[in-house]
Amino acid sequence: MNHPIVVHPFTIPIHLGSLQFELSGFGIAVLMAFVIAQVVSERELRRRGYAFEADHVADVLFAAVVGTLLGGKLYYVAFITHDVRTLMSRGGFVYWGGFIGAVIACWVTIRVRKLNFARYADVGGIAIAAGYAVGRTGCWAVGDDYGKWYEGPLAVRFPQGIPPTTVESMRNVFHAAFPVSMDPRTVVSVIPTQLIEVALGLAMFGILWRLRRHTHADGWLFGVYGVLAGIERFAVEFLRIKDDRISVLSVAQYIALAVFVAGILVMLARRAPAARPTTEIVGAQGFA
Repeated sequence: MNHPIVVHPFTIPIHLGSLQFELSGFGIAVLMAFVIAQVVSERELRRRGYAFEADHVADVLFAAVVGTLLGGKLYYVAFITHDVRTLMSRGGFVYWGGFIGAVIACWVTIRVRKLNFARYADVGGIAIAAGYAVGRTGCWAVGDDYGKWYEGPLAVRFPQGIPPTTVESMRNVFHAAFPVSMDPRTVVSVIPTQLIEVALGLAMFGILWRLRRHTHADGWLFGVYGVLAGIERFAVEFLRIKDDRISVLSVAQYIALAVFVAGILVMLARRAPAARPTTEIVGAQGFA
């Protein structure tokens, strides 16, 4: 008999004098995702001999944070809630919206500072994949972005998820189909798609890390990321419980296809060989 894993929200209470609040597992994961992205970007730029660009990673990353928050929220309102009042809600940050918002914000920041966008993008693909793997653990910690009703091995229940995996919640929010005889209060088990995406994020990072010494023009590796990310999200969406499907595909899958195609175009456009600085440092800062 299958015994589903039961996951409750992970929070850390913070007390600063009279100020009391909780730091959620999602907040911790997002914070660590950006920290990991900064470490990877800075060290890879320095390894390549671009110390000046590495010194500006923090500024670009700040733009990415702002773009991620705004883009993720705008996507949530435009494609999920259709209610502008949810802009001020605590939850509701969607990856594709955050990704698009971050790319735009980074491009603007890099152009204003007269830096090389392609150079940042080339290491950015590696950093995003690493951050993605870490960030998805936050979705697990709060019970968000889970999969369809499932009772097999490694099934998971989120009785306090966003929303809870109850028959009633999943019917109301996702229009999920359950037998009429099921008690609406029943907490059902689902596919742990968050952990699947953590594993796939690590796989993307591993592939991009192996390819980081490529000899193509700067920006080529970001194209590879686009291809991998498009495939990853397109596949996982078939397991996710969603209510935004157009025909057989979700909105996220159409975006994934667009990102995949864009990745191919970037790879083709940046496939020409490019010289690297003679100051490239092998294994800089402990990264080999």
